[in-house]
Amino acid sequence: MTSDIINGIKFPERKSKMKRKKYTPEYKARIVLEALREELTVSEIASRENINPNQIQNWKREFIEKSAMVFDTNKSEKEAEKVINEKEKTQARLEKKVGQLTLEVDFLKEICERYYGKGWEEKLGIK
Repeated sequence: MTSDIINGIKFPERKSKMKRKKYTPEYKARIVLEALREELTVSEIASRENINPNQIQNWKREFIEKSAMVFDTNKSEKEAEKVINEKEKTQARLEKKVGQLTLEVDFLKEICERYYGKGWEEKLGIK
């Protein structure tokens, strides 16, 4: 272990920051559903899963708050369609641009070949 010495004062080594655990949405849903069934208390579930009970309560609260969205398919379908349409428009615009740039490059290659002749790439140091 090393320690820092600043102005003659010795400070102990700092502990490295703990990494936050990341839980999958499936795991969170399983834990919340188990807590909602009330077969075990939140504390018992937390103890078994080695999670802070407050974390389970937060997941439970968020789950209940957002549960209505499951039945609001009209809104989510419209949002999904909007995102798809935007992506399709972007893709069409990019494909058009690629086509335009390809034509321009081919045109410039033709001009260079007419002006410099065969092997113009080596003459100009391109290849």
